[in-house]
Amino acid sequence: MAIVSFSWWFLALLIAVLLSVFWGETHFAVLAYSLLYRWTPERRELDYLRLLGASAASAKEVKIFGLEKFFTSRAARLFERFYEENKGLATRRAVTGWLLNLLPTAGYYGAYAVILWRTVEGSLSVGDLTFLTGAFLRSRNNMESLFNNLTNISEQALYITDLFDFLDTKPAIASQPGALIAPRPIHSGFEFRNVGFAYPGASEAVLRNISFRLEANQKIALIGENGAGKTTLVKLLARLYDPSGGAILLDGVDLRDYGVEDLRQEIGVIFQDYVRYDMLARENIGLGKVQMLGDESRIRRAAEKSLASELIRKFENGYQQMLGRRFEGGVELSAGQWQKIALARAYMRDAQVLILDEPTSSLDARAEYEVFLRFAGLTKEKMAVLISHRFSTVRMADRILVLDSGHIIEQGSHDDLRRRGGRYAELFELQAAGYR
Repeated sequence: MAIVSFSWWFLALLIAVLLSVFWGETHFAVLAYSLLYRWTPERRELDYLRLLGASAASAKEVKIFGLEKFFTSRAARLFERFYEENKGLATRRAVTGWLLNLLPTAGYYGAYAVILWRTVEGSLSVGDLTFLTGAFLRSRNNMESLFNNLTNISEQALYITDLFDFLDTKPAIASQPGALIAPRPIHSGFEFRNVGFAYPGASEAVLRNISFRLEANQKIALIGENGAGKTTLVKLLARLYDPSGGAILLDGVDLRDYGVEDLRQEIGVIFQDYVRYDMLARENIGLGKVQMLGDESRIRRAAEKSLASELIRKFENGYQQMLGRRFEGGVELSAGQWQKIALARAYMRDAQVLILDEPTSSLDARAEYEVFLRFAGLTKEKMAVLISHRFSTVRMADRILVLDSGHIIEQGSHDDLRRRGGRYAELFELQAAGYR
């Protein structure tokens, strides 16, 4: 108020020069955000290259193939380009900020000069001089603090908008209002009716006119060459995707009419690219049904079913053993041992439908035989879908579906398909020849 009573234009001048600084900082904040946004793909590539260089999973190939210089030089080129562009923007921001800050400095000392001149000519007393210069200094500091806070808020708002946009992202697969509860027990089973599917952005469909039934308590196997659509089919069954055409029914009701989470509670899946959690052994298994993570007896039963219990008994800390090398005290497992842990995670769910995508690909012949002897008994009253390239595995199924280029070209029992002399018989003979 003292500044306004002395001269309103002093305050107006101060606001005007600080507004120019605020505009400059806001302008360059937008440019910095735009730079980071434009460089998102390159920064992701830099993160990936850093992961390749520091990950235990890639260390063997990096050393064997001598990839150190290739990865470091590629990362260096990307970093240099980003650094140069970022340095150019930072330089322009610093120079422009310095020039714009000359305005409030000039205004500040100009106001001092006016007050001092008015004091010298006798319009103001020495007391007025002291009071006004102090008031002007406090006003300047308060207003600079206000504009600095506004600048910081506006800069952070650019990034927080991205976060809110991400949090507002709606899942592509979601339950409809009034969704039905998945049946327990399942009565008639699943039915695929002329199902087709193409991944977003793909020019060709992965599955075309797929029709078959998976009845209650039945076990089916899917075989075919890589890319035939086997894994995609089971992802549709678990409703990780919705079909592009046709329909999948469960007990005569379209899967899309059931609640997504409720439906998935009835399905246990272990995919070929299962996750290896750097957590305790009990947590690795218990995550199969996270709501029962505190149920030790259930975790132990799941481990017994997958034969992982034999492995866990050898650990110094048993089920409290940390797995993986990421954290102190962790132990690394072989691929086959990790697979037993992952199988236990699938058994943990105690679901009505069990889907195993190459469940024994990392096991030796003896371990595979033991796992499938156990599997046959455990799924006696359950539905199961097996994906495997091993005919010793798929022959235990009630029905085998042979896929080729997204179509079912044959289906039947192991003996039926061998007698027909079609694709299944051909693939069986090719694999059998390797053991002769």
